Amino acid sequence: MYKICVFAGTAEGRELVTFLTAQQNVRVMACVATEYGEMLLEPAENLTVSAQRLQEEEMVALFERERFTLVVDSTHPYAPIVTENIAAACKATDTEYLRLLRENVDAPEDAVFAANVDEAVDYLNTEEGNILLTTGSKELARYTAIRDFDQRVYARVLPMEESLRLCQISGLPPSHILAMQGPFSKEMNVAMLRAVSARFMVTKESGTKGGFDEKISAAREANAKLVVIGRPPQRQGIGFEETVSRLCRRFGWVPRPQVSIVGIGPGSRRTMTVEALETIEKADCIIGARRMLDAVAEGDKPTFEAVASEEIVSIIRHHAQYRCFAVVVSGDVGFFSGAKKLLPLLSWCDVTLLPGLNSLVYLCARLGESYETVVPVSLHGRKGNIAESVRRHEKVFVLVGGENGAGVLCRKLCEAGLSGVRVSVGEHLSYADERITTGTAKELANRKFHSLSAVLIVNSAPQSTAVFGLPDEKFRRSETVPMTKSEVRAVCLSKLHLNSDSICWDVGAGTGSISVEMALQLSQGQVYAIEKREDAVKILRENAEQFGLENIHMIQGTAPEACRDLPAPTHVFIGGSSGKLHELLALAIAKNPCVRIVATAITLETIAELTNAVKQFNFTDTEVVSLSVSKDRKAGPYHLMMGQNPVYIFTMGERQA
Repeated sequence: MYKICVFAGTAEGRELVTFLTAQQNVRVMACVATEYGEMLLEPAENLTVSAQRLQEEEMVALFERERFTLVVDSTHPYAPIVTENIAAACKATDTEYLRLLRENVDAPEDAVFAANVDEAVDYLNTEEGNILLTTGSKELARYTAIRDFDQRVYARVLPMEESLRLCQISGLPPSHILAMQGPFSKEMNVAMLRAVSARFMVTKESGTKGGFDEKISAAREANAKLVVIGRPPQRQGIGFEETVSRLCRRFGWVPRPQVSIVGIGPGSRRTMTVEALETIEKADCIIGARRMLDAVAEGDKPTFEAVASEEIVSIIRHHAQYRCFAVVVSGDVGFFSGAKKLLPLLSWCDVTLLPGLNSLVYLCARLGESYETVVPVSLHGRKGNIAESVRRHEKVFVLVGGENGAGVLCRKLCEAGLSGVRVSVGEHLSYADERITTGTAKELANRKFHSLSAVLIVNSAPQSTAVFGLPDEKFRRSETVPMTKSEVRAVCLSKLHLNSDSICWDVGAGTGSISVEMALQLSQGQVYAIEKREDAVKILRENAEQFGLENIHMIQGTAPEACRDLPAPTHVFIGGSSGKLHELLALAIAKNPCVRIVATAITLETIAELTNAVKQFNFTDTEVVSLSVSKDRKAGPYHLMMGQNPVYIFTMGERQA
């Protein structure tokens, strides 16, 4: 078991502690100067924290007692005395020493450079205007020599009792104290500079991890001059990436890639979150579809075009020279996003999900519509029962794809008898050429729209009640093609116990009344209607089109041969098996041992065949219902009840292993 001590006074030091604690064969001690520094460290079973300032002799005693394999010095560049003490203590105890040194960032040419605080004070005393100090509270007393200190100077310090005490001692008014914890984005820095009307921003050259880039950008945007306190002479060291690489070689570790899956919203930079932009900026490389890369890539940062999850994983695996990857996805990571499939493949990485503004929220805001009751549907690379969703709900949001997907959608709604619903199509959302078109489905059916569009459909009169057993008159029929009647159909469907994503086989589908009603119940599922007669398949197709159902697949052929290449069913309805019931059941069970089966029988022979099947296949959850239906028929001034053939309904569920 290795023992490593990290003096973690910087963001790099804390990041290194996180990396080390993820390794299996190491115990880590993190030394920080304050309890606040301890709070910033993520707890871990193999981590011990020392939260106190150590003098050189105390370090020697600690190193002799713990006998560390290695000591990593990641103290602040502006704490040279601490660095010298650590190095001296390591030398005295013959302990291996490694200096993790924050990398320099080039300051702008128009910045004012001061070797120390005194030089900075001398310069500021020659100028007029307010000053924002971002150098902390420890040296605040030295800045009191600035002319009109209590009127011109604003200090950004940590929200700690000691920091506030030092501000009070220096005579800084409470209104001039900005007690906040970083990191600070460029936008936050700009807001602070403008809030205090600062003409000057005083900072140390704190490197990329210390937010120096953000300060440079903010000072430029707020028209404030940067006053940079130069670094004191530094002991030779290496950067963070080289430190991690050296430790991996030294101890045989494989570093875990840092992967951020970033939702970038509709696409334009102005609708992306600050967190998303900062993460993309700090990443070593960016991965995503070409449209997403074009939206975020700037400068010479490496990019990789990929959409498939397996391809993205392969890129991460084969580019070990990068440690931080940003995978950019459209919209939000939790809304019809590739992140769902990608996440399970990245168990060997440290993954962070960053949400983005999805197109549903954006489009509804543009239209002034609330979205808490909207039903989201994606037809982008998928098929769905969109007509039934629109029929049942007041508001449906649809992501469409393909050539003129929105126009095709409107035509399908018209074919399903929904030509009057209000449709709003959003194209190029968030871009300069954004366009939102609103009209009825009929009015927009012949319009051309961009292939990647978002659609909000409003149905002012939804049919929210879902029932089994639609009236027989709703279906197209033929005297020569059998149809399961309404009452029997209702009982059969209730016995199936369908879920919204079920995969169903309807064997011996006839006119397709069972297939249609199953498909109507499945917002995400699919129905495979197997029928051997060509005339029946024709009627079945007409009924599916009449109800606007795209989740019914017609299979002409005889079971079980016609079923062998179908997906494993979760539910099977058998209206006819052409004498091959045993083979059909064997196939369905082989594909899914937990399949639920409902079958109907009218003849005594079929009843006997189903009874034997229950025993042969060891079904334990079974039920047989004998259903007799009589319906009224008018005979002159009277109504007579006319009996139909009794139907036996067999339900077969769980099986004994």
